Amino acid sequence: MPANRARAAFWPGAYEFEQHNKNNRWLMRTTINRALAASCLCLALPFPAQALEFAGYLRSGLGTSVNSGSQSCFQLPGAQSKYRLGNECEQYAELELRQDLYTLDDGSVLSVDGMASLYNRYDRNLSFQGENGSARMPQMYAQWSNLPSLNGGSLWAGRRYYKRNDIHISDFYYWNQSATGGGVEDVRIGDLKYSYAFSRKDNLYQKQAVSRHDFNVAGFQTNPGGELELGLSYLEKPDRRGAHNGWALTTQHVQKDFFGGKNKLALQYGEGPGTGLGYTGNSYLDDGNKSYRLVEFFDWQVTPRFGGQVEAVYQKDLRPDGQDQNWISLGVRPAYAITEQFKLVTEFGHDQVEAPGGTRKLSKFTFAPTWSPKGPDFWARPEVRLYYTYASWNEAAKRAANELAAGSALSDSGVFGNARHGANVGLQVEYWWK
Repeated sequence: MPANRARAAFWPGAYEFEQHNKNNRWLMRTTINRALAASCLCLALPFPAQALEFAGYLRSGLGTSVNSGSQSCFQLPGAQSKYRLGNECEQYAELELRQDLYTLDDGSVLSVDGMASLYNRYDRNLSFQGENGSARMPQMYAQWSNLPSLNGGSLWAGRRYYKRNDIHISDFYYWNQSATGGGVEDVRIGDLKYSYAFSRKDNLYQKQAVSRHDFNVAGFQTNPGGELELGLSYLEKPDRRGAHNGWALTTQHVQKDFFGGKNKLALQYGEGPGTGLGYTGNSYLDDGNKSYRLVEFFDWQVTPRFGGQVEAVYQKDLRPDGQDQNWISLGVRPAYAITEQFKLVTEFGHDQVEAPGGTRKLSKFTFAPTWSPKGPDFWARPEVRLYYTYASWNEAAKRAANELAAGSALSDSGVFGNARHGANVGLQVEYWWK
């Protein structure tokens, strides 16, 4: 007897419910696909220039490893991020267009958004395919915003950057609900805002689709300038042998006006596929697999010329198969402007991973004299940087790199050979606009 019919013997109506649920998923997927097609079409249509918004991001440069060949970047195996300054080995750009199509009588707005991204590795041909790089469309969605019936909330469908929370100096997206899907966003009820999103894929590189439900409640005023947000992710069990469901919970407090910047503190917990925490994790992990994470970081601008960002991350992964792992990451990037357009920027980062085979350690330091034509503020862009980066690592880190990341900077087959230290020098520009 088929499994779905067998369940019906114990739960009357189960089979019909399951068929109905499958039909709903098919309808959602169809709606998302149509929204993607509509977004492409609408972006190509002529609309008044004042309704078109153009935003983007760019980083580009060149570098080399000291006493070696092409620049090779430093990241510890098992760490989910690396400290960025003077430690990026690619050209990357995002170009975004947003078009308001129509403003209704009730004040709500119909719009579409599309973004293209270009990625090219250092010392490769300037082509965006294969091992050289990639060209992608990470965003393509339609949105109906400022709906009075949703108290100012919005409806959306498509592929979207959605509720992304990251640490700038390490580019670590610790809570990121971006996906291909659709949902209802920021519906105000009382003093709180409620959001729900259904998605099937986090990003273009996720191989297998998983039905994911994200619920968020924001707006809890905890103290002057402080606000709390709660998020719950539920991942359905895929229709694959050995797969499991899972869930993750995130609590985040944001404190504004903190040393001229703001502070974020996040606590996260997940089980099964929910151990991805900010992402969809391995669907073959059961609820015996658990992950905990603490994230604390803040940026400061205590004077017009002195700013920066500091972070601390701790993550504990519990695995019944004995592959437990603890990750600790500490880093700081201070920037001091000696003139209105010239900064001295440094960055120190340390990652440590306790795992079977020993405790891996990596430390890196970067010094970067920086031209900042838009002013002395820490967040002012563009920046043009000359940089020198030095990193050192231990024997356990090298062994892990040999096994898990052959050819990387820390491995024996990398540009630094069997050494346990290395350095890079280079020039980089970073710019974002909106």
